[in-house]
Amino acid sequence: MLNFSLSYLRIFSSLIAILAFLNILYSYYFNLYLNVDSYFYTLLISLIPILTFFYKGKKDTKVTIFSKIMTVISGYLILPLLISLPYFLSIYNISFLDAYFEAVSGFTSTGFSIFENIKHLDESIIIWRSTSQWVGGLYFLFSIILLIDIFDDNLKKTLTNYLAFNSSEIFKQSLKIFIFYFLLTFIIFVILNIFDLRSFVSLNLAMSLISSGGFLPINNLSSVLNTQIKVFIFSILMLLSFFSLFFTYNLALYKQKGPKFMQEDLYLIFYLLIVYFIFFILADKSIDFSLLFLSIASSVSNIGISMEETPSHLSFIFLILIIIGGSFFSTSSGLRFIKIYSLLKFSINEMISHSKPKNVFINKLAFSEKILDTRDFYKYFLTILVFVISLSVLLSILSISGLNIENAFKISILTLMNTVNSSMTGLKDFNFQELHYFTKYCLMLFMIIGRVELLSILIICKKFFFKN
Repeated sequence: MLNFSLSYLRIFSSLIAILAFLNILYSYYFNLYLNVDSYFYTLLISLIPILTFFYKGKKDTKVTIFSKIMTVISGYLILPLLISLPYFLSIYNISFLDAYFEAVSGFTSTGFSIFENIKHLDESIIIWRSTSQWVGGLYFLFSIILLIDIFDDNLKKTLTNYLAFNSSEIFKQSLKIFIFYFLLTFIIFVILNIFDLRSFVSLNLAMSLISSGGFLPINNLSSVLNTQIKVFIFSILMLLSFFSLFFTYNLALYKQKGPKFMQEDLYLIFYLLIVYFIFFILADKSIDFSLLFLSIASSVSNIGISMEETPSHLSFIFLILIIIGGSFFSTSSGLRFIKIYSLLKFSINEMISHSKPKNVFINKLAFSEKILDTRDFYKYFLTILVFVISLSVLLSILSISGLNIENAFKISILTLMNTVNSSMTGLKDFNFQELHYFTKYCLMLFMIIGRVELLSILIICKKFFFKN
């Protein structure tokens, strides 16, 4: 397991080293010398895991799913240590706990921040915050592939249609994902520039949007989204992290392959249209619909950012959308729409079968030829059960820590769904820096739990507490 884990973590340690080097170049080019030394130290320390390339441990003959889960979790614990160095070594006198909290929040694409005023930060630190999300989003996509065995066949198919899982194809798979991820980031950056956003702001926002992150390069989103067309375009761009990473690739193959190759994305389109239609019909007409349009896109994609004018009385609805989440192979979090839809359909069929026992009800989804196995629904139910248990535990911890029950409930959901606090959830001014150190540790732990497939938590529990 050690050799496998080192190989996996070296990839992202190398990427962090590259980003530290790019930040050094950026700092020198724009004469930002205040924190440049911290990136030198980060670069050097990030090279240490890379040097383990020369370590010749026992070759892993077979890597168990438990080993893969522990490798992914160890990455969420170790890699933020590297990311935290520029915060800790900066001139801003940040404690190691706060630096690590900021790093974990960025790497898990949550977006909780200990910084109250972004204007007080130099541009190199702002870029570093955004790149931590970008790397974290890529790490999450790689981790989905690594943990593919714990998903049911229906969810696997949305990914395996485009990726081969032969060991000799690992490099090709990784390169394909990286290219798609990088190209989508670049496309978002170009579009934001076209609509007259400053290049620095566009770059940071592009890395946040593609990774479903919540870090912003400015204090108020309304300062850059000052027209309705900008709000609309920004909302559409947020949906790129809601759909599958290969959604555009799926569209290109539609005529050749048919709708079954983009099954989950079709469900998400219908779901999104229904949500927007309901809001358009029932929402208060005095509210600017462009604000709601942006908030809905931000909720379903688990990004969480919103305009300050967004009404907070709709926060409960936005929280529900956040819990549901987006596509299986995307950077969004949530329980995943296709799981909830499948479980709901299965439950309805089970109830109807009792009233009409002679009828046969097939658990088959539209646009799909596969009939779902009962065991798949058990997995879906267990995922929801783990979420409820995790939510209850974190809610209790935050309540004991002194938060009022409403804020504790909202923060618990946002933490597990890796979604930033903002005006649409009524938590825009929530201060994370003043939290007790124990509360910060708990939030970091549950950020990681939320980013790791919840079913994997049950596998770990089974390994340790239900040994044969």
